[in-house]
Amino acid sequence: MAENQKVILYKTASRAQFPKDFQSRFHTHIYCQSGSVKFTFNGQQHQSKKGEFIFWLAGLIVSELSFSANFKATILFVESNLLTMNLPSATTSIDSIIHSKEYPILHPDKKDKEKILKNFKLLYDMSQETNHRFYEEALKLQMQLFLLEMWHIFEDELDRKKRSLQSGTLYEQFIQLVQEHCMTQREVRFYSDKLNITPKYLNYICKVNTAITASEWIQRNSKERIIILLQNKNLNISEIADEMDFSSRSFFTRYVKKLLGVTPKEYRERI
Repeated sequence: MAENQKVILYKTASRAQFPKDFQSRFHTHIYCQSGSVKFTFNGQQHQSKKGEFIFWLAGLIVSELSFSANFKATILFVESNLLTMNLPSATTSIDSIIHSKEYPILHPDKKDKEKILKNFKLLYDMSQETNHRFYEEALKLQMQLFLLEMWHIFEDELDRKKRSLQSGTLYEQFIQLVQEHCMTQREVRFYSDKLNITPKYLNYICKVNTAITASEWIQRNSKERIIILLQNKNLNISEIADEMDFSSRSFFTRYVKKLLGVTPKEYRERI
C-alpha cells in the first residue's frame, strides 16, 4: 500500500489487511458479505452480520475487533481529509454523521447494498486515475457523489428509527426531538412544550433514565453539531452562527466557548 494512497479497497477475510493507522488516518466502510464481525464502539459492544454495513469515522475509537472464521467483506478506507474537506453540504451531513457516531451499523435493502458496492468501486477507481488531467477535481466530485449516496441511505435508516420512537417513552421522544431541533432550539422549555409537560418534569424524566439533565442533553447534541460545522472550513463562523439561529456572532462565540472551552476561531486554529 502506497504511503500517500487516499482510497483503499479490499475484499478481505483478514484483519491483517487493515492499515495499521486505519483508526486515525481513514474513515472505514465495511460491507459484510458472510460471517460476522464484533467490536466495541463508544463503550458499547456491537456485532454486524451478513448484509449489514459498518461505518467508522476517523478518530473514533474502535476496540476488541474480531471476526468469525467465515468472515468476508468488502472494505473501503477513505483518507480522512479527502472526505471531510469535500462535504457537499455541511448542514445536510450533520444528522447522518451524528447518526453514524451513535449507530455504526446500517441495514440496507437489496437495492442500497448494490449502490454501496458500486460506489465503493467508483470512488476507488477514480482515486487510481492519477494521470487524469483533472484528477483532483474529478476525485473531489466523485467523493461528493459517494457521500450523497451514503447520506441518502443513512437518512432512510434514521427515518425508520424516528418512526419507531414516535410511540416510545417520553424520554425517547425527547431525545428524538433534541436530535431534530437542537441546531436552533437550545431551551428546555421548547422541548417540554412539544411533549406537553413542564420543564421540571422533563428534567426529572431525563435524570431517572440517564442521570443527565435535559439541558445537558441539549448541549451535548449542540456541541456535536458545532464541532462538525467548525471542521468544515468552507463555512465561515458568521455563517455557522446564522445556521444555528444565533442573533449575533458574539452570542455564538460565547456559547461555543462555554461548550468547548475555546472560541470558534481558537478551535479552528487547532485543527
